[in-house]
Amino acid sequence: MPGARCSRSSVRSSAEPGGLPVVLPRSARAPGWLPEPLARLQGELEERLARIPTRLNEYGYDDFGARPAVARRMLLPTALLYRHWLRVETHGIHRVPEGRVLLIGNHAGNNFAYDGAMLAMAMLLEAEPPRLVRGMVEYALLRMPFFSTLLHRAGSVVGTPENCIQLLEHDEAVMVFPEGARGFVKTYRKRYQLQPFGLGFLRMALETQTPIVPVGIVGSEEQAPGLVSLEWLGRRFGVPAVPITPTFPWLGPLGLVPLPVKFRIRFGRPLRFEGDASAEDARIQQQVDEVRAAIQALVQEGLAARKGWFR
Repeated sequence: MPGARCSRSSVRSSAEPGGLPVVLPRSARAPGWLPEPLARLQGELEERLARIPTRLNEYGYDDFGARPAVARRMLLPTALLYRHWLRVETHGIHRVPEGRVLLIGNHAGNNFAYDGAMLAMAMLLEAEPPRLVRGMVEYALLRMPFFSTLLHRAGSVVGTPENCIQLLEHDEAVMVFPEGARGFVKTYRKRYQLQPFGLGFLRMALETQTPIVPVGIVGSEEQAPGLVSLEWLGRRFGVPAVPITPTFPWLGPLGLVPLPVKFRIRFGRPLRFEGDASAEDARIQQQVDEVRAAIQALVQEGLAARKGWFR
């Protein structure tokens, strides 16, 4: 059954041996009606998707329900946002190693996780080899019927330790934002002040012997600056808080469109930790603090490099 787990003997790579791109069927190529600039970008996406190292079964799914053939339909708008609206600039992406890796970054957004979307797009468009980054999402999001299917096909999974460990054991690239909702929903006066990190990602890195690449993202705090966070209203909807921004909820769905700020994503050197994954919290906290300090330094570098929100 498509999307079901399959044995290792039945999976195959989406790239041929030696990293040569797979020739896509005609139906998978950029539609002829697209304007030339869009057709070129769509063609670039198709070529890079064909080279991702994610193992797929005979139906084009991986073990977790991701299906690049479906995900590609959502990628062109995101790529346009990446290249022309948020004008993402990356530094040090060559530092991301092949194979299993945890991308650990600072988190912000208020209305939508554009930081995660832009990080994933950077790894698809800029990294070698291209990677389909796997996101850990809240279970509440996966309860939404249509949105749930899109998230799964794009590579996201429920953010449980078991899912993350299995992805890493499949040599996937997994992004985690250890600040969680504390970082995502906050007012502008707390911008770029990293909130407390959870410890789970470090325990998973130790258990699976996975390198951690710290990631500093600048721009996500300004794309929808928070004026107020209404925790009491959030509790009514089962979310941590409802943010009020200059555009949301005043403009309705248009309030979810980010301001055209410039994003900068900096990748640090891989960090490799040793020790017992079940060690006491105090020991794990020391290692988490090392990761947090590396991310904070990358954020400060990004802030120092810019001349304003939009350049």
